[in-house]
Amino acid sequence: MAVGLVASVFGLGAGLVAVGLAGLLLAFQGALDLPSLAALLLAALLAEEVGRSLRQAHRRAKHLAQTHRLLAEALEALPKAQNREELLKSLPERLARLGERGHVGVWVPERQALRLLAAHPPLSVQTIPYGGVVGRAFREGRPAYVPDVRRDPDYIAPPDHKALAELALPLRERGEVVAVLNLERDRPFPEELREGLERFAQAVSLHLDRLADLRERRLQAELAERLQSAPTLAQAAEKALALLVEGLGLEAGAFFEVRGARMVSLAAYGVEEPALRKVLEEGLPYGVGLAWKVYETRSPLFTARYAEEARVVPALKALDWRTFAALPVPTPGAPRARQVFVVGQRAERLWRRSEVDLLLLASRTLGLGLERLTEKARHEAVNRIFLELLEKPPEELYQAVLEEAIRQVPGAEAGSLLVWEGGAYRYKAAHGYDLEGLKALAFTREAQLKWYGLGEEKARQGEPRLLSVEERPIAEISHETAPPEVIDTAGKAQEIQANLCLPIPYKGEVLAYLNLDNLHDPKAFGEDSLEAARFFAAPLATLFHESRTRKLLEEAALTDPLTGLPNRRAFERAFLEELKRAERYGYPLALAVMDLRGFKQVNDRLGHAVGDLALMKVAEALEGQRRNGDRIFRWGGDEFAALFPHTGKEGALRAALRYARAIEALCFNGLCLGVNIGLAAFPEDGRTPDELLSAADTRMYQAKAQGLSVLA
Repeated sequence: MAVGLVASVFGLGAGLVAVGLAGLLLAFQGALDLPSLAALLLAALLAEEVGRSLRQAHRRAKHLAQTHRLLAEALEALPKAQNREELLKSLPERLARLGERGHVGVWVPERQALRLLAAHPPLSVQTIPYGGVVGRAFREGRPAYVPDVRRDPDYIAPPDHKALAELALPLRERGEVVAVLNLERDRPFPEELREGLERFAQAVSLHLDRLADLRERRLQAELAERLQSAPTLAQAAEKALALLVEGLGLEAGAFFEVRGARMVSLAAYGVEEPALRKVLEEGLPYGVGLAWKVYETRSPLFTARYAEEARVVPALKALDWRTFAALPVPTPGAPRARQVFVVGQRAERLWRRSEVDLLLLASRTLGLGLERLTEKARHEAVNRIFLELLEKPPEELYQAVLEEAIRQVPGAEAGSLLVWEGGAYRYKAAHGYDLEGLKALAFTREAQLKWYGLGEEKARQGEPRLLSVEERPIAEISHETAPPEVIDTAGKAQEIQANLCLPIPYKGEVLAYLNLDNLHDPKAFGEDSLEAARFFAAPLATLFHESRTRKLLEEAALTDPLTGLPNRRAFERAFLEELKRAERYGYPLALAVMDLRGFKQVNDRLGHAVGDLALMKVAEALEGQRRNGDRIFRWGGDEFAALFPHTGKEGALRAALRYARAIEALCFNGLCLGVNIGLAAFPEDGRTPDELLSAADTRMYQAKAQGLSVLA
């Protein structure tokens, strides 16, 4: 203020001096010489110019101070916004005074154009193409400024346009441009103002990130609370759908669970059309709809053009629904997505990154919450069967046990139950097959063990077995134990794509075999299926709980606590058992001994904690490459071993090369691991455990000496 006052006074005084000098010049021309008069006049003019400059600087400083105050006020108001929409809509009014004789607007992307979300003053134009200054800022993700829009070839002026200069600033959320702040005015933007507005846009982007984080945390907390309070899986799914559909501003959602060849709807929200209700009641046939693609890939799908997708539900396409998100609910050990939830709306809508992140978070939270309810449902089913077993004879429960197992074991859609009776295993229950036709068959212990395939010892332990047509034609195995004309017709052996066989042991004797089948998908069963199947041994064996506890204790004693792999003691036992079986049944058996390279360097340089992590990662890598039937062990230290039942040296070599590549891909702070693997095969390299181990160990040291990963 003081500087401005001085400048004003000085400028006014200089003007008066100039006028006075001009008068003096006329009055006293004869008294002063011309150079002196010229000097006085020049001084007066300079004083006038200095005064004008100071007045301009004062006005500019005052204007900038006012601008910064307006930006500061707008920044202070940002944290008051409760959500993204509210924040963006508030910007034009807060910045209106900066768009002098122009306007301030916020534009958001749609698939075909940018839509006006808010403006001050209001604009007649509600959508614009992705060209022009605003479109450029959106496409390039950086500020776009044109001091004279009349010279911009991409600019199309609306009818009520009066502005000259235009500034467009991208606003980001989680790194993605979600809106463009656009200011227009009748004169160019000063550089300082542009810089201030760019910093303001950056601050808005930070607040958008904060709101997205808050939104995720709130949703996760509320979702967890709803799941915790839900007594059943269906109620939990319904509560979750309501939260997601309402929270994202969508129209409807459905929660599906795979049961054999159909996806059944456990819950739905916002589904009103009769045609869609019918779809939910009937379920989705195998392969129909995006949910089945998610089932196969276990990857989420997001689309805004549903009709163009390869797999669609005809009723949805006919009703012109366009926008959907289909996400898997994570299930530990599952090769497929057992549960899928779908949310969407009729209108076309772009999926923002923050919405994708939120739905992915919801998917993980659902997986954790529903796991508890799924296990609870299985326990309740087993308890119910136990209670019925106390009141009814087992013969009356065979069919009920089988059907409950099909409902509870992921991947099952058909099945049968064989019970030891009269010196043979006979069909006592069937679902999806001709039970009367199957009753004509009877199997000896040896025949049933051949079908089971894991050997008598595993059968007595109640260890379930998985079989897929991707490994071997199931009908081919069936024909070895039953007449094709019966098993292909009554048992549909040619149609079975995957089978889970669960022995039911009782006092060391296998009393029954539970077969669960899938007729459509070779990868229908996984580790989660095995775990669920174990629940259904109890209704048919009174000592199931005791035998299961004993088995778990034994596994604990035979498991390496760091990696979770079977330990050396387990290896020695398994090796002896596999060798006996290989010798007895005449099938090949291969052995691999593995010694890590570079582990000592990791352990010494990076510490034991990183060394332990490295061992765990090696175990994970080996498990990730393990084929069905292969068995991985940790001997101790940095040594591992593998058994390859039913595998010759050539097959073991291929598997060992995969293991080596997986280990060599592991690096820790720049230090990478390697491995030396020695292979031996029964019977060509020896017939006793010592002979085979010696051969494998020798080749491992030779591989190390020759710089090879694998030596057979």
